Amino acid sequence: MVQCEMCGAETSSPNTVKVEGAELDVCDDCSDFGTEVRQDTGSSTSTKYSTDSSSGTSGGGSSGTASGSAGSSSSSSGGRRRDMFDEMDEVAQDYDGRIRRARESQGLSQEELASQLNEKASLIRKLERGDSLPTDSVQSKLERALDISLTEGAGGGDTEWEGGTSDGEYTLGDVVKRKDS
Repeated sequence: MVQCEMCGAETSSPNTVKVEGAELDVCDDCSDFGTEVRQDTGSSTSTKYSTDSSSGTSGGGSSGTASGSAGSSSSSSGGRRRDMFDEMDEVAQDYDGRIRRARESQGLSQEELASQLNEKASLIRKLERGDSLPTDSVQSKLERALDISLTEGAGGGDTEWEGGTSDGEYTLGDVVKRKDS
């Protein structure tokens, strides 16, 4: 008897499936969550939970081709696929200083600002020390009350990296900064 690598149940005949890129020996119940890997032919059969990229294009002929070409044009122009985080603004690195300077310029104490925002004074202290990031609601309250912006536009972070291979791929060695050098 072998244990299922997903749920831990004992099984006498495990199935080898690919789940999120990893091949696992799983029981019959868990085999629905991946793509079955066939040892003899090398081909795979997709299921409804498959993460195999070829399973999406086999369903609808023209729509699969159109989305595939749109995806390849965006990835070839930028070097990597774009995702939802590329469109989001990030909290500025110096958000703590921005909050403190704006509060002091308005002549408010931390307690007065907290009362005005209907938040706790300890939260304002943590934000000004940089111990805590503001939640979206607190960030918008602070920006309105102090007439400041706590965000930096995203999307420029990848362009400052140097290195990489000729095909635009980066390795961990290209982006890590060593403390001893």
